[in-house]
Amino acid sequence: MQSSIATITFFNYGKASSRWWAFKQMGLAHEFLSSVPGVSFYKMLGSGGARGFSIWPNFGAYGLLMVWQNESAAEKFFAENEHYAELVQKSSEQWTIYMRSFQSHGYWEGQQPFEETIDFKPDQPVCVITRATIHTKYLWRFWRFVPPVSRSVHDKDGKIFTIGIGELPIVQQATFSVWRNAESMKAYAYKSEYHKKVVQKTRELGWYKEELFARFHPYRSTGSWNGKNPLAESPLIEQA
Repeated sequence: MQSSIATITFFNYGKASSRWWAFKQMGLAHEFLSSVPGVSFYKMLGSGGARGFSIWPNFGAYGLLMVWQNESAAEKFFAENEHYAELVQKSSEQWTIYMRSFQSHGYWEGQQPFEETIDFKPDQPVCVITRATIHTKYLWRFWRFVPPVSRSVHDKDGKIFTIGIGELPIVQQATFSVWRNAESMKAYAYKSEYHKKVVQKTRELGWYKEELFARFHPYRSTGSWNGKNPLAESPLIEQA
């Protein structure tokens, strides 16, 4: 019996008309995603400017996060769904990562969407999703810390990819990152001066109404981002 998996697809939109169409999907996507067979959780996500971590949105980059009962349901959706085909057709580039969760805690709109289905393997690449709804009274303090944290992760050893994503600008924020292995991910999470400061402030002040932290091992990577498949050099990842 196949186990639950998660996928996240990133879309690049170049033309102004395509960007406007993509922006509207943030509100319209629920109509077609809610009836997709085999889906237990889904989110259409926007991104921010400045490498994805900015109060200002990036109207050219969007993400689609989906949790599937099994891989067969995901494959059928990507191959046959008409609305997904339109997302692909209107975008200039797409990149999809298939993942299995080995750790997840917290909640996303009151639910825990990621079933832990694989054992942790320290030498394999790691994907991380963090997501939070920020208390309104702490918004200015939270966003004051974002620029230095964003700069600190840009050139970290072992970082393969990172982007800031979210459902609502300013208030509901998430990050998605890919690391060469657990050691490089933990080196940033626990040793970066700016990242540690944000974690400390979060615990001291209670910035978040709700938060979630999930880790995954990616096992398949299809398409490209900025002209290349970011996981193409990993021998443990199936390519397409």
